[in-house]
Amino acid sequence: MATAIICEFNPFHNGHAYLLSEAKRLTGEPNMVIMSGSFTQRGEVAVCDKFTRAAAALRHGADLVVELPTAFAVANAERFAQGGVRIAKFFSGVHTLAFGCETDDLDALRAAAAAIRSERVNALIAAEMRGGGYYPRALEEALRTVCGGEVAAAVSSPNNILAVEYIRALEGTEIRPLPIMRQGAAHDSDKTSGGFASASYIRSLLREGKNCADLLPEIPRHVTRPELLDRAVLYRLRTMTAEELRALPEVGEGLENRILEAAGRAQSAEELLTMVKTKRYTHARLRRILACAFLGLTEELQTTPAGYARILGFTDEGEQILRSCTCKIITSAAKALRENDENTPHLSLDVRACDIAALAYDEIMPSNSDYCTRILRENREK
Repeated sequence: MATAIICEFNPFHNGHAYLLSEAKRLTGEPNMVIMSGSFTQRGEVAVCDKFTRAAAALRHGADLVVELPTAFAVANAERFAQGGVRIAKFFSGVHTLAFGCETDDLDALRAAAAAIRSERVNALIAAEMRGGGYYPRALEEALRTVCGGEVAAAVSSPNNILAVEYIRALEGTEIRPLPIMRQGAAHDSDKTSGGFASASYIRSLLREGKNCADLLPEIPRHVTRPELLDRAVLYRLRTMTAEELRALPEVGEGLENRILEAAGRAQSAEELLTMVKTKRYTHARLRRILACAFLGLTEELQTTPAGYARILGFTDEGEQILRSCTCKIITSAAKALRENDENTPHLSLDVRACDIAALAYDEIMPSNSDYCTRILRENREK
């Protein structure tokens, strides 16, 4: 038996160590982590490479680390959750999915998940969107109208929205959801509390070279700077056609034309986002679109299931979890790509994303890390 945790660990900090510890305390089971690789759900390059983050997780409570394919890592909450849960379902030993959120009221989260299927809720969301609203706020207000404030509060933060999507994705499975309350600072807060801080604040400290040793179990040696990719991103956008942009996830309603026009004038990715931004489109959605354009991630690939588990590292207990896997296990990216099967487009994207992320450091890192980095094996003392 094992507990799955879908995550980014961007970077791995004290809150994540608490999540892993609490999940193990509540279930008595080892932890299987399904972790984003080189790019994240907010459409940004990860603050440090996936192997560094996987190693930190293994040293602080994870027993098996599996990579969440890039196509689902750079996706909206629904597809992010579906991609992670699909991998968890491949492991017959997984009976629990634990996740951090701002509430551990499972009844409210389940009520929100059920309400999202309601025709009335969806009609209210559609009306708000037609008026220029954007989805997270429209969803919260629709749930408030139909179900009341307690259920609406269940989707009032990004972590809770993901929690609701995890519950939806788990429907029809035997995997039970386990919400675990976040500790200390709120999501995206710039405050610290008792050694806990938001991942976004910690990323800013790391990138500014400031001391944040009290907020992480270990400090990554090298960190990325997303702005170092700006020229390459703008080059990519300026050489794309409207048709190519329309093939990306989350692009519609003429948004491709706004992006193309802005790409021709913007001098940075942030400036482009400012030009394109309306109240309908969140910054996260727009950043994801830029990341998808840069990576060559299409709507077709993002809606195609991946049938493999790419292993980044494991402990002795993690090795036992692996034995319950019912899908293709990838321990060598090079060997898997030579097989050239239905998983090749997804795995090729993972490798490409890793190589592109290597360009986002002050000192450009070598490519081919996916071929040269050994699977991590953490041996813990009994």
